[in-house]
Amino acid sequence: MIPEQLRYTAEHEWVEERGEGLVVRIGITDFAQSALGDVVYVQLPEAGTQVRAGDVVGEVESTKSVSDVYAPLTGKILARNDELSESPELVNSDPYAAGWMFDIEVEDAGSLTALLDAGAYAKLTE
Repeated sequence: MIPEQLRYTAEHEWVEERGEGLVVRIGITDFAQSALGDVVYVQLPEAGTQVRAGDVVGEVESTKSVSDVYAPLTGKILARNDELSESPELVNSDPYAAGWMFDIEVEDAGSLTALLDAGAYAKLTE
């Protein structure tokens, strides 16, 4: 399952543009959550944190392993999904909606074009 309207990273994160301005929502893909197995803990960055593309900003712990979460773009964390602290399994059951991780106010809208589209991400995961 690779939604066409999203952008993707090689680290298996999805990026969704959020209406007006330069705000994007970030989560991990269905491919990533499937590879991880049952997610039991999610650590996310605090709102207000400045991040640079490629920075490690959190982690996802599953019954199989611990994986880093990266900032796919440079900007400021606006919000995080605090519901994941109580219900980390949302990453498995609904990775593209209820399992979202955080929102970033992006410094440069042009940086979105460097991300993968759905077709390129599908080739990456073959």
